[in-house]
Amino acid sequence: MEQSLASKFNSLNKSTRQLSLSIFIGIVAGLGAIIFYGALKLATNLFLHKIAAFYPPNAAGEGGPVGDATIGHRALFLLSITLGSLIAGVIVFLLAPEAEGHGTDAAISAVHNDPKGVRLRAVAVKIVASALTIGSGGSAGREGPTAQISAGIGSVVARWLNLDEVDAKLVVAVGLGSGIGAIFKAPLGGAILASEILFASDFEISYLVPSMVASGVAYVIFGSAYGFASVFSVPNPHFVVSISSFALIAVLGLAAGLAGVAYSKAFYFTVSLARRLKKFRYFLVVLGGFLVGLIGFIYPQDVGTGYGYLQQMIDGGGALGKAALVILLIGLLRIVATSLSIGLGGSGGVFGPGVVVGGYIGASVWKLAVHIAPSLAHQEAAFIVIGMTACFGAIARAPLAMIALISEMTNTIVYVGPTLIAITVALGVVTLFGSTIYESQLVSKEDPRTLDQARKSKRSKATL
Repeated sequence: MEQSLASKFNSLNKSTRQLSLSIFIGIVAGLGAIIFYGALKLATNLFLHKIAAFYPPNAAGEGGPVGDATIGHRALFLLSITLGSLIAGVIVFLLAPEAEGHGTDAAISAVHNDPKGVRLRAVAVKIVASALTIGSGGSAGREGPTAQISAGIGSVVARWLNLDEVDAKLVVAVGLGSGIGAIFKAPLGGAILASEILFASDFEISYLVPSMVASGVAYVIFGSAYGFASVFSVPNPHFVVSISSFALIAVLGLAAGLAGVAYSKAFYFTVSLARRLKKFRYFLVVLGGFLVGLIGFIYPQDVGTGYGYLQQMIDGGGALGKAALVILLIGLLRIVATSLSIGLGGSGGVFGPGVVVGGYIGASVWKLAVHIAPSLAHQEAAFIVIGMTACFGAIARAPLAMIALISEMTNTIVYVGPTLIAITVALGVVTLFGSTIYESQLVSKEDPRTLDQARKSKRSKATL
């Protein structure tokens, strides 16, 4: 009897199998990112543009800032976010509950627990629900959906080909990294992320080369459709080297680490609340959208992805004209808005909002820093970019990947040196609190427990 396709594939040598899988997943990730980005643009046009007459600015690689956007119809703006949240929640609750929340964590969980168990339906639902959540004005990122889409397709392929456990885990992890590498036009960062994000304090080196192949393929495909320009543009990137500037960067690292801890705790408090009140989940997802709309009335910087407003600050304008405490408040309200948008039943990523939070933390620290060191007067871009990297790199427990990702997203490596200082301090703060934004991460390859399980075990031993 002729061998089945699965048995023929599994009879290939390891290198050929993994190369073939990497190329295939790269194609899937690139096409998945194109489909999701197109769905997101469609949802944004329908909800924010047509219904609310709200046109937020874009990042440089997506058309560039258009000035401070105004909300054309304030009541309809509130309706847009509430309605989009409700529709997204209903689709998820009825069709694929596993598509709820932030997709990267679901992909991490799949790698560790059930790499062949992701349903194809969940992938389709993730695309639609996340596009509705973000496109209507919810505070969420694009990376989670693209990670879950490509990782989910990888899981389906692993099931169809009856891959062994090693190859099945590889293909899901590679899908996770290449999806993020594609949507952010950061192939190296996406490749490193697939190896680093699975553990709180470890690195899966065997995933690096396959992830580089997949992420590179995905980047080329997505860039062919939407261009290869970096997401953000940094005018005249430079950093003033001095003892005082490095000391203030360390302060930024401390602030970024504390913001990351606050982000994680606020988000999972909201998730826990939603789980306890599950029978009211339709009400909660509507309430989340409504409250995010109210936040957007005051600070429109906190709805949608917020990348355009971040670009304005990098350019030296936007919210930088406000007081340091106001800039800090906008950043902290982004944490609240994200917790409400995703934690109460919406769908989207936590990476993007975390990067935005870090940018506002960096901007607020810079506003204060110039009073101490006047030589930093034109260093706002440096503090913003370093804040973006340190905040989320620490709370995601993925410092190397975030340095690469943000360097590619901003098309500059000038800030790598000071970023190492900031992210080291931030990671120390996050580690001290035992926090992570990805609860499915394991401690290490030798300690196959989540951080939460490790904490509970430590507390249990302490009481004996």
